[in-house]
Amino acid sequence: MKAPEFAYARPATLAEALALLARPGAQALAGGQSLIPSLNMRLSAPELLVDIGGLPGMSAIEVRGGSVRIGALVTHAQLERSEQVARHLPLLAQAVPQVAHAAIRNRGTLGGSLALADPAAEYPACALALEAVLCVAGRNGERRVRAEAFFKDLFVTDLAPGELLVAAEFPAAKAGDRSAFGELARRQGDYAIIGLAAHNRRLVFFGAGPTPVLARKASSQKTLAQAKAALASELAPPADLYHSSAAKLHLAGVLLERAWTSLSTSN
Repeated sequence: MKAPEFAYARPATLAEALALLARPGAQALAGGQSLIPSLNMRLSAPELLVDIGGLPGMSAIEVRGGSVRIGALVTHAQLERSEQVARHLPLLAQAVPQVAHAAIRNRGTLGGSLALADPAAEYPACALALEAVLCVAGRNGERRVRAEAFFKDLFVTDLAPGELLVAAEFPAAKAGDRSAFGELARRQGDYAIIGLAAHNRRLVFFGAGPTPVLARKASSQKTLAQAKAALASELAPPADLYHSSAAKLHLAGVLLERAWTSLSTSN
């Protein structure tokens, strides 16, 4: 199939981009690794495609005191190569190689993944586990949204029409912090059947619901057995074409056990 007809604009400034995005039917284009296939399959039909790929100031990774600010246009490949991410955000560093394939990681962006809010994606779960703050720009200025409040429903976020995700701020890892990441997929690079991003036993599952799922009861338990029992009472992953809900819950328990062991033994 071919994409439907649309107008195209490539703004040079954030203010120009926001003015364009305020128009009815406008949609932002960053790396395009999700949007372009969606256009070709006629699942999306924007009237105006606003290419934000050339906007200045949105492609940097900066350590600011106790936090790491990552611009929305930073690619997966940049994250994968970043010494700052490896040092200060080990959970994100573990997650990046699991994102699709190298060709996708060369073009896809952090902001695109977070704004799409795919329930099987790695970054929304990491943002929730790390208690990140998402920086959203609109024509009235910038506002900050906690990750827990940003992901609303299946492919639905707190972004209002005309707003743009410009950066994400993650607390930098402190001495004694521990992180573990894991996902199960049919093949490397496929969408996750189920996944887990864990930071200091703050357990967030993806592929387990319409949004990342913070397993509060399991996270608060003192033993693995208690955590697995609690998980069974609070996680109800949706079935897919190949896996029942019960099978995905079992796999979630497998990931929980792996992460719990890693968090308990890592230095």
